Amino acid sequence: MMTDKNIAIIAFKRDEVKARRLQRNLGADLLFYCEGVFEKALSYSAVVAIMAVGIAVRSVAPFLRDKWSDTPLVVVDSNLTFAVSLVGGHHGANELALKLGKLGLVSVITTATDAHQRPSVEGITKQLGARVVNRQSTKSVNLALLKDDVPVIYLSGPKVVLVDDNVSVVEKKDLRGKFIVGIGAHRNINSDKVITAVMMAIETAGVSIDDVSFFATAELKKGEQGLIGAAEHFAKPIVYVSHDIINTMNPPSASKASRLGLVGVCEPAALAVSHKKTIILPKQIYGDVTIAIAK
Repeated sequence: MMTDKNIAIIAFKRDEVKARRLQRNLGADLLFYCEGVFEKALSYSAVVAIMAVGIAVRSVAPFLRDKWSDTPLVVVDSNLTFAVSLVGGHHGANELALKLGKLGLVSVITTATDAHQRPSVEGITKQLGARVVNRQSTKSVNLALLKDDVPVIYLSGPKVVLVDDNVSVVEKKDLRGKFIVGIGAHRNINSDKVITAVMMAIETAGVSIDDVSFFATAELKKGEQGLIGAAEHFAKPIVYVSHDIINTMNPPSASKASRLGLVGVCEPAALAVSHKKTIILPKQIYGDVTIAIAK
């Protein structure tokens, strides 16, 4: 993941004063434009180039390979007016452009999902603390995400999973220190009720929403707009846990979901995808919404 101390700023000597301003705010290294400077800068985690887009494009073009390995590059005009996410938008450049926006520049982001304020496979994967296994799938899945919500489904092995080219497979990485919010709710629940319930639950648990990795619920809740709306409000992805996995869990609380053939919803869903398989907040009932938090 991009860190401020791994950013390189490339600027012409004439723009040193302005470059120093960005350098102080980003904690970056400043490199002056010369032959070979781009090759050196691309060894950093991200690059800010203070120059015309055309110069930056011609300079970086020989080193571009693919979006997964290209160094994120943001181009800033010499008047410090615009911050253009040029290369590696989903891999750090958009984030960096938005950070420059907080310094008074206008962030220019052209990746379709971000331009339409829609989630992306890369963004969801980052929030899940995972990595994309079949990278070629992200093009079709991101196109689908432009039009509609695409479910995130959690599977636990041992299993053999066969997928089409338009299914992105992501592999879970280390979730230590992250919390999972399990959610159960009546059908057609209003998103405001879910949002309120989540806020009350994390306050009770003493958990920051920033430390929540994602929301989890049962597969039968797929398509519930109230849950989807709440997830969008908090900018967290939802994982839909299959019923087979739900029923392998041992939740601490009884549940009315037993009439649906499930041992529960919020608690077992949170447990299924948590790292330590530990409930830190047992099922809380907030009207038509139930919340549990696991770690």
